[in-house]
Amino acid sequence: MASYNFRSQVHLMVRTILIIITLLTPITTNNTSSQPWNILSTNNFAGKLTTASSSVESAATDFGHVTKILPSAVLNPSSVQDITDLIKLSFDSQSFFTLAARGHGHSHRGQAAAKDGVVVNMRSMVKRDRGIKVSRTGLYADVDGGFLWIEVLKKTLELGLTPVSWTDYLYLTVGGTLSNGGISGQTFRYGPQIGNVLEMDVITGKGDFTTCSKDMNSDLFFAVLGGLGQFGIITRARIKLESAPKRANWLRFLYIDFSEFTRDQERLISETDGLDFLEGSVMLDHGPPDNWRSTYYPPSDHLRIVSMVKRHRVIYCLEVVKYYDETSQHIVNEEMEELSESLNYVRGFKYEKDVTYYGFLKPGSDRRAKPEIERSMGCSTSMA
Repeated sequence: MASYNFRSQVHLMVRTILIIITLLTPITTNNTSSQPWNILSTNNFAGKLTTASSSVESAATDFGHVTKILPSAVLNPSSVQDITDLIKLSFDSQSFFTLAARGHGHSHRGQAAAKDGVVVNMRSMVKRDRGIKVSRTGLYADVDGGFLWIEVLKKTLELGLTPVSWTDYLYLTVGGTLSNGGISGQTFRYGPQIGNVLEMDVITGKGDFTTCSKDMNSDLFFAVLGGLGQFGIITRARIKLESAPKRANWLRFLYIDFSEFTRDQERLISETDGLDFLEGSVMLDHGPPDNWRSTYYPPSDHLRIVSMVKRHRVIYCLEVVKYYDETSQHIVNEEMEELSESLNYVRGFKYEKDVTYYGFLKPGSDRRAKPEIERSMGCSTSMA
C-alpha cells in the first residue's frame, strides 16, 4: 500500500487540533435549567437512568483527573432508541439540559462530562454476542460505538482481518477515538482512524438517527469525525479492514542528536511502500529511571541507557515496525538490516524484537505505559 499522503495527514491533524481547541464542551442547547431530573423522572427511563452517588461520582471524573464535573444523572441505555429519546426530550423541553456520551472514560479535561446534565454510558449497550459484524467480501467491520478497539482486534483477527490504523492504547471505545482523531504510529502511512471510516450511524443534537458517509449526508459525516461529540453521538461505525499480517519485526534506535533523529524520522515518513509503523519519543532525565523502562530493553542494557540519559539529559528513540508473514520474512529481514545501516543513531544502541502482530498491538506490550516519554510526529494516544 502506498504511503498515506503526508500533506493530507497534516491537514487532518490540524483540523483535529483546531476542533479540540475550540470545542471542549458536551452537546448542549440553550440551557435554562441545571436540574433535568424532574423532567427525566416522569418519562420512560425506568431502570436505565440513575442518580446514585456512586454512578454520578464515577461520571464526574476521567483519566486526566484534572476536572471534576458532576452530572445530575447517568443513563445506562440498552438500545439506541434510549439515547434518541433522551436527546429529543432535552431538545423539545423548555428546560434544556446538557448531554455527553462517555466511553471508557479516557478524556483528559472533562470532555465527556455534562455539568448538571446527563452522561450517557455507551458501554452499557455492549453485547458480547453481537455488535461487531465483519464482512470478508466487503473488507469492513460494522462496530457499535461502545465497543473497545481491543475487542475489534480480537474479533477481526479470528477471520484473518484487521483495521489498519490504531491508537497506542486499545482499551478505548470506537466512538470515542473517532470523535477525536485516533492517531498512532500507523498514521503516517494509513492516516488517522477517522480517515479509515466508510460509514456511520449518528444521533444528532435534535435526536435524529442518521446514517452518513462521504457520499451520503457528508456534512454530518465529516463534522462528526473528530468533532468531539459536538455534532452527534456515534452509535455504529463501518471500519476499513485488510488482511492481517502474522508477525512484526520491531526495532528501536536511540539518538543523542535531535537533528539527526528528526532527519531520519522525516526521511522514513516520506518513503513509499516502507514501514508499517513509525514513532518517535523522548527520554528525559527526571524521576526514577524505572519510570521509562519497559521489558523491551534487555536488563543488561538498562544501566547503559540510564547513563546515556543522565549524561545528555535527554535522548531520543526512533521506533519502527515492518509486518510480514512466512513468505516475506527473509525479504523483510534484509530490508530492516539495510534500513538500520542507513540511520544515524548511536551505534551500539539498536534493539530488535520479533513478535506476533497481536503481541505488538495489544495493551500491555512494551510500547505502552511510559510516563516519561513524550511522543513526536503525531503519535499520541487519543481519548475515549
